[in-house]
Amino acid sequence: MQIKPMESAAEIASTFAVMQQLRPALVEAEYVARIQRMQQHGYHLAAVVVDGEVQALAGYRFMEMLYAGMLLYVDDLITSASQRSSGHGKALLDWLKAEAKAQGCNELHLDSGVQREQAHKFYFREGLTINAYHFRLGLD
Repeated sequence: MQIKPMESAAEIASTFAVMQQLRPALVEAEYVARIQRMQQHGYHLAAVVVDGEVQALAGYRFMEMLYAGMLLYVDDLITSASQRSSGHGKALLDWLKAEAKAQGCNELHLDSGVQREQAHKFYFREGLTINAYHFRLGLD
């Protein structure tokens, strides 16, 4: 198992099938360009790769907030359905914690859809806590 940044167009493209499990509305033809645009604004993509195959992904960014100082915010965290409970999610979360510390972050944050009960159990096991509600308003 290797955890590596996915930066080139080919590397990003290789992550689509796993990312689509988390974000099913994504369109493959637009995926690489969208990630590259997000990278221009601080988005990073890292993957657990086993025998050349992407098994888990994290999309994240570093930010500074008045209430928390420096933090690592996880936009996307997914383990391929066929690989769940194999340790890849824990390895990736541990890697993210190390990245956060290396960049001087005080905290790691993420949002998780209310329907993702299995993910919530994983986050609780890993020591994450609920500290806020995340509100959303569509601006049609």
